[in-house]
Amino acid sequence: MRFLLKLAAALLALVLLALAGLAGALAYTRPCEEVTSSSGAEPAMLAYRYYCYGGPEVLQLERLARPEPGAGEVLVRVRAAGVNPLDWHYLRGTPYFMRLVSGIGAPSEPRLGVDFSGTIEAVGPGVTRFKPGDEVWGGGTGAYSEFLTLPADRNLVLKPPGISHAQAAAVPIAGLTALQALRDKGGLQAGQEVLINGASGGVGTFAVQLARAMGARVTGVCSGRNVDLVRSLGAQRVINYKQEDFTLGNRRYDLIIDMVGNHSLGALRQVLAPAGTLVMVGGQKGDWLGPMVQPLQAAALAPFIDQQLEMLMARFNLEDLQFLADMMATGELNPVIDRQFPLAGLPEAIRYSETGRARGKIIVTIPE
Repeated sequence: MRFLLKLAAALLALVLLALAGLAGALAYTRPCEEVTSSSGAEPAMLAYRYYCYGGPEVLQLERLARPEPGAGEVLVRVRAAGVNPLDWHYLRGTPYFMRLVSGIGAPSEPRLGVDFSGTIEAVGPGVTRFKPGDEVWGGGTGAYSEFLTLPADRNLVLKPPGISHAQAAAVPIAGLTALQALRDKGGLQAGQEVLINGASGGVGTFAVQLARAMGARVTGVCSGRNVDLVRSLGAQRVINYKQEDFTLGNRRYDLIIDMVGNHSLGALRQVLAPAGTLVMVGGQKGDWLGPMVQPLQAAALAPFIDQQLEMLMARFNLEDLQFLADMMATGELNPVIDRQFPLAGLPEAIRYSETGRARGKIIVTIPE
């Protein structure tokens, strides 16, 4: 018995040492060094790259050779790109567990940005879906650049006429997140009560409009300066969180979409209907687990309750992009844009995004 106890203690010590080693490796950030990367070849383009983790100051605007589309690919001249929290999470490499994917010590992928809108410049062999001159929008790695190549059959649809490139670039990640949170994870039905915590942000402004279009009774939670905006998007009821804590009210909601993570699971469950659903889209900042704290708590609690506690990370697919494009075309979905920055102003745009005070979306524009 004494031998078994010693063996168990030794194994536990090994596990703890392994975990400590992994934690140390994930937290390690390679020192930043300026990389000189310029192209004398023509044609060329301007594009942002980052080679170490850190704040917006580690971004480098470089002159690079313009890519050429391969088989099944298109070359897009980017006219506008959307800024998302995803960008600065990758930029900083936090929460640290993300580095298992993004790179330990330094980013394995130096390109940044996903959401974009632009014009097809050229098509590769085998592409029949698009032609040069088509105006398109969608998602692709490295959107903070003048040109971008991506597969013609993925994450790319035609931009609706009458919608600007800035408006289209505002939609992809935020619009897909709102749609999939309400429809897929939330199972929202007409007539249900839905509360959107963070209703004036990028995802929130789309969620309010989509929930109302789906026939729900919408309550939006935001700061006082955004009450009129959220009401104009279709919320029947708007709560100023600085004056009222919605978790202390008597109203119960069939669905809560939480982009903020500023209330405990217990508090949220108090105002969730007995068979209601909570969808966690965002959360608190943190170097280690950050926005994963509540989802981990929810996973431990879920087997013991009837309420559904869900986490969402949006996925790109053509059907949902086209659905959002059709809603924009009919005027049912109107992107809210807070500020626009030139390409050279990307570091400032990301700093503003990190404040969490943007009303709707932040856009980077790239004129011809």
